[in-house]
Amino acid sequence: MSDSINYERNLPHRLPPGEVVFLTFRLAGSLPRTVVEQLQAELELAQQRFELEPEQLYAAQKRYFGRFDDQLNKGEYGPTYLRQLAIATLVAESLRYFDGNGYDLRCYCLMPNHVHLVVRVLEEAPPLVKTLQRLKSYTATQANKLLGRTGAFWQAESYDHVVRKGELERVVAYVLENPVKAGLVEDWEQWPYTYWAP
Repeated sequence: MSDSINYERNLPHRLPPGEVVFLTFRLAGSLPRTVVEQLQAELELAQQRFELEPEQLYAAQKRYFGRFDDQLNKGEYGPTYLRQLAIATLVAESLRYFDGNGYDLRCYCLMPNHVHLVVRVLEEAPPLVKTLQRLKSYTATQANKLLGRTGAFWQAESYDHVVRKGELERVVAYVLENPVKAGLVEDWEQWPYTYWAP
């Protein structure tokens, strides 16, 4: 995987060209630091325990993300700017803008405080991390203008996961069903902030 683009803050990120990647990014302040630190500590413990067992490590990472996403879905803390039509429209249009030149967009779901996104990393495109930086920078600036505020809009770090062979259908279903799981609608097609490429 020498073509992989790697970067790291709190989590390792591997975004190899040609692969399908599931991404989640969230609004700044959408989770208390104590919750994030506790979840990260649990993941680090699992990584130490299962260092030689890749399948167990993968299962631990999935559990970590599931607990993280459950906390976001509760919406008990922080802003929910993506509930506002103007902000959601801005983010959705920006996600579509990069389709074809930054990535191949498979699906997305804008939740009140976070975004789920599935893309295929294009071979000839700029590194996905650069595209995400541009997308988050632009939407943060424009959203802050619309909201009449300043300061961080997005949390700096994104969660990403290279979709394994045979799991794309499950990942897309997870993204589309997120508003149902969160109790926002009864059917994913009722949620106005989802997209699934034909």
